[in-house]
Amino acid sequence: MGYGIRIKVWGDYACFSRPEMKVERVSYDVITPSAARGILDSIHWKPSIKWKIDRIHVLNQIKFGNIRRNEVNDVIKKGNINKAIKGKKVDLYQNSNSVRAQRSTLLLKKVDYILEAHFEMTEKAGPDDTCAKHYNIFIRRAKKGQCYQRPYLGCREFPADFELLEDEQIPESFYSAETEKDLGWMLWDIDFENDMTPKFFRAKMSNGVIDVPDL
Repeated sequence: MGYGIRIKVWGDYACFSRPEMKVERVSYDVITPSAARGILDSIHWKPSIKWKIDRIHVLNQIKFGNIRRNEVNDVIKKGNINKAIKGKKVDLYQNSNSVRAQRSTLLLKKVDYILEAHFEMTEKAGPDDTCAKHYNIFIRRAKKGQCYQRPYLGCREFPADFELLEDEQIPESFYSAETEKDLGWMLWDIDFENDMTPKFFRAKMSNGVIDVPDL
């Protein structure tokens, strides 16, 4: 916890899809801890560290919008890829006219969050991996706006802007006067070490802040 960071992320659109919705995309009310972790991983990730989200500050009013998007119902089959690798003649493409589907998306508009997080060393850490080393790398990259891949807000077509907060005062939230708002059950993260088991937690926002448990 001595190497905690605060970073501000925002964007015009976001969609943090609820897993219980099978066909149409429906977003949670706010960013999920797993999506927040993905943003930090986009800035600095190594096998030797693992990001933990401590708090999520919701700055803007939660507003929903609806759009329709073209998606595809199929993927290029793994067997065809293996055949192509072995030199066999196979068509590696998708006919968008035959697999296209138009689906509705209930998304968030004009989102603005502050993420408070820290990282922990993993069992893959080597002798040269130290907390100070990775902390300084992240701070340096975040200050310059550098990232390994463009962070996004739930879906890749919704890019996220980010800014490191060091000594700056946290802006006032739209919900600063609301003592408690129950957001229901929310996806915490996927446990990849145990058959990709999803973990959920009861998200409650107090004065615009969600305290994320360490499950």
